[in-house]
Amino acid sequence: MDCSPPDTLILKSIVHTGTKVVPFRDGTRVKFHYQTRKCDESRTLIDDSRTQQKPMELVLGKKFKLEVWESIVQQMALHEVARFRCDKSLVMQYPFVSKTIRDAQKPREERKHCCGMTVQNEGIGYKDLDELFTNPQDLEFTIEILSIESPEEYEKESWQLSDNEKRSLVEKLREQGNAAYKANNLTAALEAYSYATGIIEQLMLKEKPHEPEWNELAQMKVPLLLNYSQCKLYEKDYYAVIEHCTEVLKYDQNCVKAWFRRGRAHAGAWNFDRARTDFERAAELDSNLQPSVRKELAKLQEQQRLRDIEDKLNFFPENILLPQTSEPS
Repeated sequence: MDCSPPDTLILKSIVHTGTKVVPFRDGTRVKFHYQTRKCDESRTLIDDSRTQQKPMELVLGKKFKLEVWESIVQQMALHEVARFRCDKSLVMQYPFVSKTIRDAQKPREERKHCCGMTVQNEGIGYKDLDELFTNPQDLEFTIEILSIESPEEYEKESWQLSDNEKRSLVEKLREQGNAAYKANNLTAALEAYSYATGIIEQLMLKEKPHEPEWNELAQMKVPLLLNYSQCKLYEKDYYAVIEHCTEVLKYDQNCVKAWFRRGRAHAGAWNFDRARTDFERAAELDSNLQPSVRKELAKLQEQQRLRDIEDKLNFFPENILLPQTSEPS
């Protein structure tokens, strides 16, 4: 793989030699620390990855926004430290890359979208990056290669996978979630089900709603949503159960488990009428559930009776009979 610009646009100087030359190819993952400096007299520091939460990570061949980084890391050996002076024509995108990396360190609610109109009217959002965007110049990158991994040596993240690989990963995550659930590790089970659901949602975005491919993915999503809701039911997170079961019913109106679990969640949230409706619908769809539904409805009736008593006590406190005490002598 060779995406190197002409040598005259990049000047390299080695600070520390590396320990091993590793071949590069598409899919190779490179982790490195970097410093970015202006090429002025004081070599003004712009960014230093060591002040951030983790080093930079590149997967070669994935069209990273700053192509020059893919080029220069491929000129390096493992554990090498080198400086690269890059012509301004190669680093025009750096202010936007830097903004993305800086914003990632902030809480989500503090991040600000940066479209072309925003840049024109308000700038990038960082004074030094605004100045660099307005006055492009050569930049110096000091790179330290921490690791170089071939595609077979690390577990790919979902965005790196093909659609078929994503489907296989969904099944693997579902099995992991089921095993964690059986081991009563609800946290691990929820993480697995949630991750798998997110992958399916990515795949569904590529398909037209209600077309065969979309429907197939929706049916893959249903058991994950049901399993997730079961975990949340144990945690008594009733509104999460209601939300996920309601989504299941958008895909399958006759899903008995969704009706029954949503009924239990409504009961837990004291939505008694809705709970009763869901339980009755579950019994209509599966007559074998009728004994369980009768039991749930009886519990529901008792819950409602206790709720009515509590409401009366709250609204009419003067009706409460206080124990009598003798007059002081």
